[in-house]
Amino acid sequence: MTQMLPFINEQFDWPIWRMEIDNINSTLFVELRNSDDKKVAFGAVSLLNGKVYFKDVTTPERWLTGIEAAYDGVLLVHNYQSANGPIHKGLIAIEGISGQALWSNYTLAFDHLSANGPMVYNSQIQPKKLFLVDMKTGELLRAHQPVIDTPLYNHIVVPQMLPAELLKELPLPAEPYANTLHYLEHNSCRIVSLHTFFQEKIKQHLYIINSEGVIVYRDLLNSNIQKLQPEAFVIHKNNLIYLKERSALIVLNL
Repeated sequence: MTQMLPFINEQFDWPIWRMEIDNINSTLFVELRNSDDKKVAFGAVSLLNGKVYFKDVTTPERWLTGIEAAYDGVLLVHNYQSANGPIHKGLIAIEGISGQALWSNYTLAFDHLSANGPMVYNSQIQPKKLFLVDMKTGELLRAHQPVIDTPLYNHIVVPQMLPAELLKELPLPAEPYANTLHYLEHNSCRIVSLHTFFQEKIKQHLYIINSEGVIVYRDLLNSNIQKLQPEAFVIHKNNLIYLKERSALIVLNL
């Protein structure tokens, strides 16, 4: 029996292809992709109070776009140079609560996220030179300074993949397929994800076990998949975050 309840349980209309967390204000952004109609939308949910800020924000480019980064209450998205390659081109900044576009620049490209904000460069100029950009205005503030523009620590922890026999003492109700588990310990909880194989179907499960060895939460993450899935969940601060059937966002407070 489930003894924990989700803090956030939000169903989206399309599959979630990517998630990005703004570490400063704990907003989780999602990238939704409708492959049949070739449309992309973006959503935002607060990890602090569970409020859904928006679920269906789009950009002028409806398909060749995606999440780049999130910082200080702003989502940064990119376009693609072409439909046939992975090269990113252009940036659009979206305000994280209203979903309104703040600025766009189709000559800039994103390089990485530093502790002071995003580092970008002019894609039309070689050699590449990095600049710190103001997320609210798009203004280039100064050149990249490696000593102070250190990588941003995002507080995201991912599970380990372990052989099932290392955790054979856990009270798991199902036999792990392929003899592997995703495993993480957090705040006296032991979190396990595993796959099962029955009647030619692969399913993915999640279990949370308390310090007394009791399963206090369980869920079926994927009910009919063709292959083993990668990391089933992540921890951000004290939030356990996972997707259910690709299109539902679930968050629990641990």
